[in-house]
Amino acid sequence: MTGGVVPFSWNLITDLRTMWEFGFMRNAFEAGTIISIVAGIIGYFVIVRRSAFATHALGHVGFSGAAAAVLVGVNPVYGLLLFTSSGAAGMALLGRRAANRDIEIGTVLAFMLGLGLLFISLYKGFATEAYSILFGEILGISDSGVIFTLEASAVVLVVIGLVYRRLLFASLDEDVAEAKGMPMLALGLTFMLLLAVAISIAVQVIGVLLIFALMVTPAAVAVRLTKRPLYAVLVSILVALVATWVGLFVQFYAQYPASFFIVSIAFAIYVAVRAGQSLSALRVRRAAQAMRNQPAVD
Repeated sequence: MTGGVVPFSWNLITDLRTMWEFGFMRNAFEAGTIISIVAGIIGYFVIVRRSAFATHALGHVGFSGAAAAVLVGVNPVYGLLLFTSSGAAGMALLGRRAANRDIEIGTVLAFMLGLGLLFISLYKGFATEAYSILFGEILGISDSGVIFTLEASAVVLVVIGLVYRRLLFASLDEDVAEAKGMPMLALGLTFMLLLAVAISIAVQVIGVLLIFALMVTPAAVAVRLTKRPLYAVLVSILVALVATWVGLFVQFYAQYPASFFIVSIAFAIYVAVRAGQSLSALRVRRAAQAMRNQPAVD
C-alpha cells in the first residue's frame, strides 16, 4: 500500500493505530528508529571531525557497491557495505589527518564512481535494486532487513562505546591528541569504518543522494544548540528521530516519498535554529548599541 490510500482523519491516535496495522510501516519505523540513533551519534563526530565530504563521498561509493552486487546477483546492501568499508579504509590510510583529507577522498570517490558506471553498463537487466539505493526505500524494508539493521547498528554502537573518549579527544583537537601519542591512524580508520557501516544502513531510509539529511543535518543542529559533547549527541539523535518519525507519518497519508519529508523536516529544523540564533544575536547587538548610545550620567 502506498501513501494517500488511507484517509487522514485528524484524530492522531486513530491515525497512528491505523498506520501501525500495516507490517511494512512497523518495519519502517523500527528500522528508521535504529538508523536515526546511529546516525545521530556518528553524525556528531562527522561534524567535529569536519568529515561531511567523506560522508557524501562514501554514499556515492556505496552506489557503486550496490551496482556490483546486482551484477553478481546478491543483495545490494552487502555490496554497498563492502565498497563503503573499502573506500573508507582507503580514505583513512591515504589521508591520515581528518582536516586535510579532501584530495584523498576525491581521488577514491572518482575511482569508485568509475567502477559503478562500469558495473551498470555490464548489467543487461533493470538495476532497480541498485537505483533504489539512490533515494532510499524505507517502506520496502523486510523483517530480515530490520534484523540486519539492528545487528549492524549494535556493532557500531558497541565500538563507539569502546573508543568514545579517545575518539572524542582526537576529533576535538588532533594536534594535542597526536602530541600525547594517541594512535591517530587507528582512531581515524576506526571512525571511517564506523561511518561506512552507518551509511550502508542509513541509505535504506534516506538514499545515497540524500544521506546528509540524517548523517549531517541533525548534528549540525545539535552543535549550534550546545557545546557539550554528550548533550550534542543526544540532541542530534532527537532531531534525527523527529525527522524520521514525522516524515514516515506524513508519507503514509500523502503521495510522495518518505525521503522527501525526512529531508525537508530536518532542513526546516536547521533553518529554524539558525533563524532563532540570528534573531537572538540581532537583539543582543541592538541592546549593546542602545547601551552605548545612552548619555553618560554625572
